Amino acid sequence: MKLKYLKELNMPDKPGVYFFLKDGKILYIGKATSLKDRVRSYFSSDLVETRGPLLVDMVFKAEDIKWQETDSVLEALILEANLIKKHQPYYNTKEKDDKSFNYVCITKEELPKILVKRGKELKEQNNFSTPYASIYGPFVNGGQLKEALKIIRKIFPFLDDKSKNYHEFYRQLNLAPNLAEKNKYLNNIKNIKLLFEGKKKKIVSDLKKEMIILAKQDRFEDAGIVKKKIFAITHIYDVSLIKEENLTENKEGVFRIEAYDIAHMGGKNMVGVMVVLENGEVNKNEYRKFKIRTQKDANDTGALKEVLERRFNHPEWKFPDVIVIDGSTAQMNVAYKILKEKNISTEVVAVTKDEKHKMREIKGDTKLVNKYKREIVLANSEAHRFAIKYHKEMRNKNFLK
Repeated sequence: MKLKYLKELNMPDKPGVYFFLKDGKILYIGKATSLKDRVRSYFSSDLVETRGPLLVDMVFKAEDIKWQETDSVLEALILEANLIKKHQPYYNTKEKDDKSFNYVCITKEELPKILVKRGKELKEQNNFSTPYASIYGPFVNGGQLKEALKIIRKIFPFLDDKSKNYHEFYRQLNLAPNLAEKNKYLNNIKNIKLLFEGKKKKIVSDLKKEMIILAKQDRFEDAGIVKKKIFAITHIYDVSLIKEENLTENKEGVFRIEAYDIAHMGGKNMVGVMVVLENGEVNKNEYRKFKIRTQKDANDTGALKEVLERRFNHPEWKFPDVIVIDGSTAQMNVAYKILKEKNISTEVVAVTKDEKHKMREIKGDTKLVNKYKREIVLANSEAHRFAIKYHKEMRNKNFLK
């Protein structure tokens, strides 16, 4: 299969699962944060180094590519596991021994636990049978599965193999239920099962019915809790899962720098921008503009906070390896605070200017700054140019009103 064919497919820049096929038979199944970018990576010149000769052989033999979009990366992860289990594609099973795959297991206890087990462990326990009521998988990447369970646990608290010793601590963090409410806990387990079976619509439908019943009973506080679960399950925020995928699954070898800047005149027509460098080159298709909504005065740090929060509300965008901001310690602290809240590990550097707007120093990790100084300076300069341009556009537009 050649890259020319891929371009004709017009694949979406959305999460989902993709299939390489030959004669209508599935050769390989994978998941993606961006279907478009992920599948394109299979046609890179260094595929043999990044993915190995087995997948080079698969791409050479494949005649067609299909895909299925999902609402989130979490759902793509679950769908991939279900489809690999169903179809057992040759190149999935040859790429990795099923003994090293991960499985989600639900125990048969009165208060079931959610456990993660290796295929090897399960085979040793009498060929995937007792003591588990349900087993889901295989999941190819253990790190991603761990992050996925963190997301699910915040919506539907559950017990795991550490709950006995840390139950009270988990309960205070809303990661474990009140065990006195057995029915509520069993309902959480039911919903977790539905999620791993790919039945999110069923979960949402049941929760809406439950919310209506509680409201009719004037149990508005309980109805409010259910409403929050509905929102969470329909707006799965899986930034941490995307981060894990970028760290472990991205074979494109792209080093991404995002630079941010704020522009205004005395607090008026305040805007923010994001510019992107990939492997040292600007990528204008990835640039983004932000009209500042929360600040009415010349508060650059407040504007930066808004821009970063809005940027990381887009988990479908590629993740940066480095963030470059224009400013000093105050701006760096804002950036690190947002990243911590979003559970994102990304380096931050700040370009500090003098009164003539000339670079004075770059704050951040010394080794990183020394290695990527040219790219950091270029990104900062490009962000400043783009921010001024956008500010002038806004100023002229508002002047004519």
